[in-house]
Amino acid sequence: MPTLDRQDSVYILDLGDGENRFHPDWIASVEGALAEVEKAEGPRALVTAATGKFFSNGLDLDWLMAHGDQYQDYVVSVHGLFARFLSLPVITVAALQGHTFAAGAMLSLANDFRVMRADRGFWCLPEVDINIPFTPGMSALIQARLAPQTAHEAMVTGRRYGGQDAAAAGIVDHAVAEDAVRTAAVELAQAQAGKAGDTLGTIKARMYAPVLAALRDTSNPLG
Repeated sequence: MPTLDRQDSVYILDLGDGENRFHPDWIASVEGALAEVEKAEGPRALVTAATGKFFSNGLDLDWLMAHGDQYQDYVVSVHGLFARFLSLPVITVAALQGHTFAAGAMLSLANDFRVMRADRGFWCLPEVDINIPFTPGMSALIQARLAPQTAHEAMVTGRRYGGQDAAAAGIVDHAVAEDAVRTAAVELAQAQAGKAGDTLGTIKARMYAPVLAALRDTSNPLG
């Protein structure tokens, strides 16, 4: 399960050392960590990282197959997590040390910045290949955070981007050596910790108002 630690003014949320799929208990744990970061006072920033082969492999499809009657509520909770990250009143940095797929890739986009391992691991939106269309909220998030041509390619082809290609496409901000991913993310977050507060939260809320509205639509989240 995810854990939250603090290094000076930077909170470090470690998503886990497995595939870090979005099980309801996992989502609740991450939400709890974000609440702790949000209610804290003073300079602070957040690095979201993981341990092992995966940053996150996205939705928990096994859980969904066993709980099909809860599909819409589950999607609402996933959307809510994306919205929480996107509007958090602190600077957020995703440290992508491993594979970052599907909803895991979208979670990375909900962060302000991304640092990715350069030599191994892929960032990918494979929905076109696994026959799961993007929800309106997911589409809005991806298209708001990526350049139009990059969003188009990533969404309609399911391309797997390595670290260097992801940096060149503007998907991530930095591609670095494996042992530098978390350090670089913490340094980036630390430099922006003084921005935390209501003003930053308001800027994000207004900047991404249409995306947040789509993600918070509980009446028709599936479109």
